[in-house]
Amino acid sequence: MSNSPHIHGRRRTAAALSLATVLALTATACGDDGTGGSGAEGSGKGTITFWDNNGGVRTAVWQEIIKDFEAANPGIEVTYVPVPSEDVQSKYDTAIAGGGLPDVGGVGAAYLANMVAQDALEPVGDRIEGSALDGKLVPAMVDSVTSAGGRADEMYSVPTSASNGTLYYRTDLFKAAGLEPPTTWDRFYAAAEKLTDADGNKFGYTIRGGAGSIAPALDAMYGQSGITSFWEGEKTTVNDPRNVAALEKYVGLYKRTTPAADVNNDFKKMVAQFDTGTIGMLSHNLGSYTDHVKALGKEKFAGLPNPVGPDGKRVQVSNPVDGLGLFRTSKNKAAAWKFIEFAASRESNSKWNESAGAIPANKEAQSDPWMREAEATRLGAQALTDGSTTIVELPYYLPDWNKISKADNEPNFQKVLLGRMTPKQFLDTLAGQLDAARAEWNEQNRR
Repeated sequence: MSNSPHIHGRRRTAAALSLATVLALTATACGDDGTGGSGAEGSGKGTITFWDNNGGVRTAVWQEIIKDFEAANPGIEVTYVPVPSEDVQSKYDTAIAGGGLPDVGGVGAAYLANMVAQDALEPVGDRIEGSALDGKLVPAMVDSVTSAGGRADEMYSVPTSASNGTLYYRTDLFKAAGLEPPTTWDRFYAAAEKLTDADGNKFGYTIRGGAGSIAPALDAMYGQSGITSFWEGEKTTVNDPRNVAALEKYVGLYKRTTPAADVNNDFKKMVAQFDTGTIGMLSHNLGSYTDHVKALGKEKFAGLPNPVGPDGKRVQVSNPVDGLGLFRTSKNKAAAWKFIEFAASRESNSKWNESAGAIPANKEAQSDPWMREAEATRLGAQALTDGSTTIVELPYYLPDWNKISKADNEPNFQKVLLGRMTPKQFLDTLAGQLDAARAEWNEQNRR
């Protein structure tokens, strides 16, 4: 049984060639030595290179998985290359332009469409069918990476995890201040005020102003406004007046209930601040859950999905599903696929996600005992399945999404925090870029 109707629903070639035949033809067209532009299937043995797209943070668990894989596949060696998450897209773009791509790499949905548009990745849907992964991947995550690729009904990444937006709060500080958990936006803002003692270097919240700032800002906007769709007709809703008002309130926390240094802080600095005991609340994703456990223990903090609005409904923006991509230029796709299949299997996928505190893409891994003990992860997974949360899907399928949301608008968001640009100006600029990118995408896909 397939993971998604997308996989079985794709049009087959007229001759209905088997996967083995297609691969053989591809290898012949490229030359047996694999020097062609499309790589080669290879012998299934030898050395492959893997780029970790969160290098340094997840290095230890990947090294453990690689050790297990090499023990189970003695004819294959994996060269591990850790790439920091903030550098990964530029490193991929450079390698696409100049050569030197790996065989396998971590590929997040946020930059998947950009890589697909450059023909860097091999489709993986046919490989999943008939493999040990067939029927084992969470359908919603399969749909997410399929959509994010930007090419109808084709998969270019094997999903491995989802990392929902999470509001972490210091339960010990809340208890000492007589505060209820920040389950509503009103409670969130009240707690930010009450837990702030600027003279004592204590703040109720830390706002992300450095790298990666746009998604949490959008999450706070849509969470408060209650708007449930990113598009209305052909236009984006990011600059809807309700979102403008929500962003005005959110950025009003900066320097009043947050540290001034937040304007430059990425997630690593924010997490470090939260874990020292001087910050009451932090918006991040499930990826930092295990860091908080190590620093604070499970008794001094908790993690919740987004607060609910006045109507009791929760709205969150989508967080990009992470996955593994098979690169088109690989000279040993057979061995590379074996590694992907192994990494996405129940045991390895469970091991990786337990280390990260994220939601496994392997359905069997989601039933492992650690999921019941990791409260933030369990609540995040529950929020996606119990009907309590509406997800606003961000347009990861636009090849320019990552450029627009990072290079173009992270500096603009800093201007908003510093009072050099109004929230409305910021959102109108963002909306204009998104509408233009979508119009271009629609035109290209009508051809």
